[in-house]
Amino acid sequence: MMKRTERRQFLQGLAAIGAWSLLGSARAAPTHDAATTRIAAAWRGPRPDDPYFAGVFEADWSQKKLRIQQAIPLPTRPHGLLPEVGGSVLVCGVRPGRWLLRMAADGRIERQINLDDEPGHCRLNGHAIASLYSDVLYTTETDQKSGAGRIGVRDRSSLKKLDEWPSHGREPHQLLIDTDGRVLVANGGIPRTVSDKKYDLHRMDSSLVRLDGQNGALQQQWTVDDPRLSLRHLAWSAAPAGGRLLGVALQAEHETAAERGTAPILAVLAGDVLHIPTRVADGAGYAGDICPALNGGFALSNNQLGVAQLWHPARPEALTPIVELPETYALSDWDGPTAGGGVLVSTGLGLVRWHPQTKPLFLPWPQAMAVDNHWRVLNET
Repeated sequence: MMKRTERRQFLQGLAAIGAWSLLGSARAAPTHDAATTRIAAAWRGPRPDDPYFAGVFEADWSQKKLRIQQAIPLPTRPHGLLPEVGGSVLVCGVRPGRWLLRMAADGRIERQINLDDEPGHCRLNGHAIASLYSDVLYTTETDQKSGAGRIGVRDRSSLKKLDEWPSHGREPHQLLIDTDGRVLVANGGIPRTVSDKKYDLHRMDSSLVRLDGQNGALQQQWTVDDPRLSLRHLAWSAAPAGGRLLGVALQAEHETAAERGTAPILAVLAGDVLHIPTRVADGAGYAGDICPALNGGFALSNNQLGVAQLWHPARPEALTPIVELPETYALSDWDGPTAGGGVLVSTGLGLVRWHPQTKPLFLPWPQAMAVDNHWRVLNET
């Protein structure tokens, strides 16, 4: 449980960012707007056994059309996507991820590695991030022999593993870098078999850790008060330097649907205090993706219920639905007519563009498809 002094520090941090956010969202909207937006995404066909692809969508807002600009076939299900300098995109396989590849800006597969060719027993858990100076990549991995969580340190160009650090937990999932180059890792904590089946959930051990970006040394570790909440996806809020919040999307792993239905879906790290700001639930206890939204807040999605919700530090006790369509899943922040605040949302029917100062816009898929958990805006023109 959070101590009284920690809760006071957390609420003070939210109040400062919330005040800035409300001022930022009250500014008059400029009249300019990007004509198109390019989005890195991963998808498969409409059937569960259809092949997977990664590529780039182009959203043409004036023509109200969504086009597939590039597409490459993938060996198995993808997960995290990492846009890189120069227009390339890193695509990660997910549990047990045996491959990692880079798609060049022109749509070629520039580099691909198979983890079966590496020494040891590690396989990818679906996410990667570049170091502060982009000289190396960090990947979340699991040693399939011991079940221990690992952070792979990889050469940025060749993708080959240079080093391996303990994640100080089980099943590390997403990781991000802070402004000092330290690595924030969400250890999902779920015991899994080699074939990715969950088991012994009463032994879950989920946590958020901060590691030294140079040597992997553990600097701090946080847990929430319910051991059956899995900390999985991460996003930095769009707030002034030094005042950013880290949003942590939660997934409930309780025994009954009733318990999962009342479980929270968001934790927030403000400074050095991790807290669950609202106990308002989405009815399933599942956040599939998270991204920054509305100048200091976060959007969270649930494809099971078909809803994306907004959380804002000025109203930390509330979750506000912003999109309600079947299979609401991948999220990415979108600048829109102001400097940030909008969200691009994938649904079972197509893309929804949401912004607090503009009307929602819907673009149907160019063909029947199912988009995976994540996508990322590349650029707008």
